[in-house]
Amino acid sequence: MPNLSRRSVVLSVCAAVVAALLAVAAFAPLPFAIVEPGLTANVLGAESGTQVITVTGVPVRTTSGQLRLVTIQATAPNASVHFSDVWRAWFKKNEAAMPRDAVYPSGGSVQQIEKANLKEMTQSQNDATSAALKQMGLSPSHVHVTLRLADVGGPSAGLLFSLGIIDKIDGDGHGGDLTGGRNIAGTGTIDASGKVGAVGGVPLKEQAARRDGATIFLVPRDECSDAKAELPSGMKLIPVTTLTSALSALSALRAGQATPAC
Repeated sequence: MPNLSRRSVVLSVCAAVVAALLAVAAFAPLPFAIVEPGLTANVLGAESGTQVITVTGVPVRTTSGQLRLVTIQATAPNASVHFSDVWRAWFKKNEAAMPRDAVYPSGGSVQQIEKANLKEMTQSQNDATSAALKQMGLSPSHVHVTLRLADVGGPSAGLLFSLGIIDKIDGDGHGGDLTGGRNIAGTGTIDASGKVGAVGGVPLKEQAARRDGATIFLVPRDECSDAKAELPSGMKLIPVTTLTSALSALSALRAGQATPAC
């Protein structure tokens, strides 16, 4: 009996320790961010009274349709996210828990992260402008492009900026619009050569796009799997790898022809 009692005491102590550790884990901050669908913006129009894309040096077209960049909204980089928040997000269609480093890869303080995001956005805008002008055979010495969009950081709007610049200047090349009058959304980084790169949070961005009326969504081909998994009803998905492939897909769409599929 003494041995049995001693064993019971040891088991009880171990159970208490485990329970205490679980309790601490439940309330301890975790290295996650909770994200949800964010704002969208039509790059062909104005936001807060300011044109998103302004072009000087060449004639500018009046466009119809929309080219809508999309974003996700995340908890602040210094926010305390707990197990209960992650658990709740797991069961919500319009929320997701993502590693904080995936949302805020630059790390550091809030101010440092904001500065890094602004720097990425500026570089993305420069690359988007370079890719668009190169696609049209125009020299940056004669064409000046200004991109203005508050409260959006990072590089994921690059593709839509490039498409918007082309639509403003050249349209479809035959007097029409790239969009064909449609509400088209999308995401993807872009480099100066026109290569489209992957971004995060695509399913949530699709939700934001559909919420704001988009029926077409351009997505980096490398993210087809995530994009297909939770594609909203009534939205057509078109994968792209380069600015040229995006333009080709939009041309096929306007002509009523088959477009690339994931």
